[in-house]
Amino acid sequence: MEIVLSCLLSLIVTAVAGKLLIPLLVSLKAGQSIKEIGPTWHMTKQGTPTMGGLMFIIGIGVAVLVLGWKRMLLGDLTHLYVYVFALVFGVIGYVDDYQKVKHHQNTGLTALQKFLLQVAAAVAFLCLMRYEGMLSPNLYLPFFQTSIVLNWIVYLVFAAFVIVGTVNAVNITDGVDGLASSVTAPVAAFFAILGYVWSGYEQIGIFAGAMLGGILGFLIYNHYPARVFMGDTGSLFLGGAVAALAFAYDMPLVLVLVGIVYICETMSDIIQVLYFKATHGKRIFKMAPLHHHFEMCGWKETKVVAVFTAVSALFCLLAYLGVMDRFSI
Repeated sequence: MEIVLSCLLSLIVTAVAGKLLIPLLVSLKAGQSIKEIGPTWHMTKQGTPTMGGLMFIIGIGVAVLVLGWKRMLLGDLTHLYVYVFALVFGVIGYVDDYQKVKHHQNTGLTALQKFLLQVAAAVAFLCLMRYEGMLSPNLYLPFFQTSIVLNWIVYLVFAAFVIVGTVNAVNITDGVDGLASSVTAPVAAFFAILGYVWSGYEQIGIFAGAMLGGILGFLIYNHYPARVFMGDTGSLFLGGAVAALAFAYDMPLVLVLVGIVYICETMSDIIQVLYFKATHGKRIFKMAPLHHHFEMCGWKETKVVAVFTAVSALFCLLAYLGVMDRFSI
């Protein structure tokens, strides 16, 4: 029940925050600068307010504090660790967005600056979770009900790579109105359901429920045609949240399934660049990342979002089937 209430509270707070935040962003002239290398019709989005991710960051924060308060008094701070970790990535994104808005161009922090900040945040989070006894250096394998035991240092390096990769993959997915938020909604629902059915994970479920509510509240303003973009503030926060949830449940490999859309988006970018360089100018996709390829094939933004979200939901269901028996013994 607390998970459902967390979702509803986050949705309401996010929706109200949006009513207040969007006019403020407009008055501050915090408009998005659109890359010239993107689809030409995206140039009409120039000036749409960005940093809208602040509204669901606020909504989620309020929900996890209110609904998780009782267990916090008993010493269970798991959901706060996840929220603060995601918030750190949101701050990194906010700094990047602020630089873009300030200089009126689509370049913020350098790639190296982002990478170093993200790695530092990932290592700090992993060490904290390990210290608190919430994380083991074992890779749980969905469907097989077994784990691969790793040396902690090896696991730490692997885990940091997974977190940074996940965060940036969600960021890459944020390229069409409502896409990143819609694709992430089934992922949040998946983790919320686990918090409900697995004893001892209620706090994490409260965060995941709040995350789902925040996304739904944000989609009121972000669905096509978007009145506001989440910006790196929102996409890096969501990426951090997705990664943190997987590690809070101590099963990072589930990201291969629930994050299938993020992976495909990222791989399309990587494949396009490598093939372009290897063939001196030829392309596999009409445009990368993948959502732009389908746009160039004539798909409307709404169709891209609908299909990608359906794929995300399908693989989240598959992931649930793969982990549902984890604690059955």
